[in-house]
Amino acid sequence: MKFVSEYRDKIPAQKLSQMIFNTVTRPWTLMEVCGGQTHAILRFGIDELLPKSLRLVHGPGCPVCVTPTAWIDKALEIASSNNVIFCSFGDMLRVPGSKADLFSVKARGGDVRIVYSPLDALKLARANPTREVVFFAVGFETTAPATAQAAFQAKAESLRNFSLLVCHVLVPPAMEALLGASDNQVQGFLAAGHVCTVMGYDEYEPIARRFQVPIVVTGFEPIDILEGVYLCVKQLEEGRSEVENQYSRSVRRGGNPSARSLLTKVFGVIPRPWRGLGEIPRSGLGLSHEYRDFDAEFRFGKVQPDAEEESTCISGLVLRGIKKPTECPAFGALCRPEHPLGATMVSSEGACAAYYRYRSLSGAPSGSVIHE
Repeated sequence: MKFVSEYRDKIPAQKLSQMIFNTVTRPWTLMEVCGGQTHAILRFGIDELLPKSLRLVHGPGCPVCVTPTAWIDKALEIASSNNVIFCSFGDMLRVPGSKADLFSVKARGGDVRIVYSPLDALKLARANPTREVVFFAVGFETTAPATAQAAFQAKAESLRNFSLLVCHVLVPPAMEALLGASDNQVQGFLAAGHVCTVMGYDEYEPIARRFQVPIVVTGFEPIDILEGVYLCVKQLEEGRSEVENQYSRSVRRGGNPSARSLLTKVFGVIPRPWRGLGEIPRSGLGLSHEYRDFDAEFRFGKVQPDAEEESTCISGLVLRGIKKPTECPAFGALCRPEHPLGATMVSSEGACAAYYRYRSLSGAPSGSVIHE
């Protein structure tokens, strides 16, 4: 299949692997930002094609994983309200709050529905004018334009029964928070290609200069990731810290101007708490005053930021690249996909779910499927 099979070909994968081996002369730690990249690394055994001295750690690149418990609890409260149709992406239904999840609300009779886009929730609002329709808007810059379009359209149509519980987060401030932490181990980043397709990569350039780390915008197929790793370690070995674009078939420096313009029109940049990372300044998107009427917090009350996290779960350390999922004592025992303790086991992009699916408890790879 065009733009898939050629990026899973064994021969260029082996060549890139050898180029990396020939380049690396000392230990390095790289972080892939996106959970989709994490799953590709484990599914295809990409880490097994790298020198042992080159360590890949897994960042906070899963929007479901970084949604705080307090926001899940607010979603549960709204979804349990009378006359409400609560809409969300499928993964969010299984993320544990402090006492329950959205599936349990649905099981008790709450009208909780899985949708594929906030525009689907908008259709429900049009079709059910006597009921409140609320969409749980989570995600990075990748999904935020669709949320912005839903708010823009709702305002244009004067829909009074539609609102958004917005918990969108921004990637660059999280990268800065990780690099500025006292326990930071990351020396280079593989940036998320889909985020940069929307936002471009010009905002990464000050980060690379300030922290002296290379940042390579990378795609999601095996060849993409291997090439991204090669470009990153080549910079490290040469003492450079620049932003490079491996994913040039999709990403431009300035991103998508129309999407960026819409985000600026509908949202404002605000502080945002991240599960496992705490509050990060200027790391979230919130509806601007002009769109306040469509803010679920305005209609149903503010999120109370005092919910407790699951004490056994080490997902915060996983999201910061300090620990691997297999280092958690609950992994594969108390914590499994059918009974997750934390969001990193719930989400289809979570690091813990990736290790559970593609690796044995010993950490050995389940086998590469790179094409011959």
